[in-house]
Amino acid sequence: MSNPAAAAVDAAVTADRRHSIIRDAVAVGVAVAAYGLSFGALAVASGFSVAQAATLSAFAFTGASQFAYIGVLGGGGTAASAISVALLLGARNGLYAAGLTPLMAWRGWKRIAGAQLTIDESTAMATARQSPAEGRLAFWATGISVFVLWNLSTLLGAFAGGRVGSPERWGLDVAFPAAFLALLAPQLRGRRAVVTAGVAVLVTLALVPLAPVGVPVLVAAATVVPIALWGRTR
Repeated sequence: MSNPAAAAVDAAVTADRRHSIIRDAVAVGVAVAAYGLSFGALAVASGFSVAQAATLSAFAFTGASQFAYIGVLGGGGTAASAISVALLLGARNGLYAAGLTPLMAWRGWKRIAGAQLTIDESTAMATARQSPAEGRLAFWATGISVFVLWNLSTLLGAFAGGRVGSPERWGLDVAFPAAFLALLAPQLRGRRAVVTAGVAVLVTLALVPLAPVGVPVLVAAATVVPIALWGRTR
């Protein structure tokens, strides 16, 4: 038999933290959207129309893949190579979705919406929470925040065109890495997590000068899977 007092305490904690979770989600959306301005501008500068840039953000919706796609085409690469690189970088989202399925328990339309919103930021925010209810709220709040603000900033950047310029000009080149590191930090609890992250970093840095764009990250992910599984088995 459940304890009504304990249930009331749990409800109060959930209600009290709701504002904090949504506030954090909006903050992440704002940080990522700052880079969306550069994406829109660089897409137009690479020969894409405003409509094409907006379509990429709405349907591809994974920043690294989008930048890689316009970078390859803008540099004279073929559509096949651009798509291949974008798919390599976007492959991690499928792994995120598989890991989130037990937590999110997607059904019906939520499965489709959840697939679209499964990105680095929403996954990190969801898995860093203390309870399943908080994790689900963090996922939806972060995913929606980033999606809306990323698409709006893409449009603004595309309309601004060359006036925004390169990310380095405004210091926006550090926005994605900084945001990702801030999201990753809460996950580094215990020796296994730290060792796993360290190995992934070393493998990635070693392969960057040798492998095509996107491949170092995938190889690093494949390398650390046995480490993570070994730790869980023990």
